[in-house]
Amino acid sequence: MSHIDMIIEERPADIGNFLVGRLLPFRGKRMVGPFIFIDHMGPVRLDDHHNMDIGPHPHVGLSTLTYLFEGNIMHRDTLGTEVEIKAGEVNWMTAGKGIVHSERTPGYLRHSDKPLHGLQIWVAMPKHLEQMDPEFFHANKEDIPTWQKDGVSYKLIAGTALGHTSPVPVYSKLFLLEIKATEQTTITIGNELYGEAGMYILEGAVISEGNTYQPKRILVSKDSSLCSFTMEANTTIYIFGGEPFAEERYIYWNFVASDLAIIEKAKEDWKAQRFPTIPGETGYIPLPELNSSLKQKQ
Repeated sequence: MSHIDMIIEERPADIGNFLVGRLLPFRGKRMVGPFIFIDHMGPVRLDDHHNMDIGPHPHVGLSTLTYLFEGNIMHRDTLGTEVEIKAGEVNWMTAGKGIVHSERTPGYLRHSDKPLHGLQIWVAMPKHLEQMDPEFFHANKEDIPTWQKDGVSYKLIAGTALGHTSPVPVYSKLFLLEIKATEQTTITIGNELYGEAGMYILEGAVISEGNTYQPKRILVSKDSSLCSFTMEANTTIYIFGGEPFAEERYIYWNFVASDLAIIEKAKEDWKAQRFPTIPGETGYIPLPELNSSLKQKQ
């Protein structure tokens, strides 16, 4: 990757039972293309006394993308969706004007040992779609475009890139690409990308311009070209980005919008419990009082 603009290491954030690597946004770079938030979840092994239990919580103005390397999560939302996400599958939930969902360990796994490891990503929505009706889409493992080239495995989780298009129904020009190399390999794909680009190193190492970059870091490029970079043996990376929006975005808790008034309304609606409810779910995560730094434009 040429012209590295910024290197960010994971900053651990304790969310319930999990240590989550808070990757994006970070100081100095609030978005990469339409990507506004990335969490590295796990890896963790949960015993028979511990489960993932993220109760009902709201979103507006974004799409959530959940992609698991290991483990299982039961997703329920106010559209009536009840779907289990497994490793290699994609959950894509578009909040639009408002949705509430929960994420829990499936019932049949709650009394056993189980792993959990994956990425949770928020993609901001184009301004003209921020108030659209919410939607949900689930892609099975076999639905995701996967191919091999020069001994390297590629998977296009979302968007369009390298002559492939994922079935995930995105609302702007973007890409989320998994690349796995078992042997040391030089990758040159940047001339086929567009907009802004970032690289997350999950495992292994990446070498560029004489520098070696270790795992649990996001590298943000000054442009989408990325130039050439070398992946060490047994390296997995995620390249993400796309066309940035013309307008800035605000983020507060789980709410994203180009207009602060939308966020203020969402905050009041959640406090007053005016959001729709999830069939068969109980519980309520109260609106947090966040410090001012999280209310800034993103």
